[in-house]
Amino acid sequence: MVDKKIPIYIVDAFTDEKFKGNPAAVCLLNQRLDEGVMQKIAAEMNLSETAFLTSIEGKPISESKNFSLRWFTPKVEVPLCGHATLATSAILFNEVGLSSEEVSYETKSGTLTAKKVEEGILLNFPSNEPEPIDPPMELLKAMGISEFEDVALAKNAKKLLVHLKNEETVRNLQPNFEKMMRATTKENIIGVIATSEGSPPYDFVSRFFAPWVGINEDPVTGAAHTVLTPYWSKMLNKQKMTAYQASERGGKLIVSLDPDNRVDLIGDVVIVSKGELYL
Repeated sequence: MVDKKIPIYIVDAFTDEKFKGNPAAVCLLNQRLDEGVMQKIAAEMNLSETAFLTSIEGKPISESKNFSLRWFTPKVEVPLCGHATLATSAILFNEVGLSSEEVSYETKSGTLTAKKVEEGILLNFPSNEPEPIDPPMELLKAMGISEFEDVALAKNAKKLLVHLKNEETVRNLQPNFEKMMRATTKENIIGVIATSEGSPPYDFVSRFFAPWVGINEDPVTGAAHTVLTPYWSKMLNKQKMTAYQASERGGKLIVSLDPDNRVDLIGDVVIVSKGELYL
């Protein structure tokens, strides 16, 4: 029988301040829901992502450490989401009270893990190193970009990285989102990362735009940092870095590139709401 009441939380991720970072909704399920129902819930929440968690061990969530995890924007399901995974992990560790300090998630991007560390919660994600491409000038023009240092594409993640000359340029971008969606590109792109070197204490800054999936600008994007981390690790010759996503809400991460070509993302969270969702 389908759950009639679902525990639901709203969590600000990649921040230690309320109403900063990136808010995500987290739904704890005793059994899987129909995709259409999950999409309707995500639309109702109207946050950049809503996460849906179920145990794959045949046990209650509180007794499990291996889970299925899916993420939906208000419009579509996405294959990878960092901030909603961070939010889900915080609920498991801090609200559900798992005895384990590490959990694993089966997702459309493979197996992901999360564990408690001194600086917060560490997520281990696949790396998506971008490769240089010919600049898609119509798209860049729609974003108000005429000068840039580099343009590269993470093909698997379908994310374009645009390296701009300085932090001020990144912060002052004012894209035309309708024109972005109409722009013709050779590549399949569902998100654009604008980035530059940062000011201390940050190694680099970024902003992320994804109007194609219903998110004009995402406040803080873990998945974008699977692209940014290998890029800036090579550019700065550093394995571990601090990053700031310069959206209106803003958020901070500690990132590092693993020897096995995966990415560690560390962040804090603030739980701002919890309740029940009625179906």
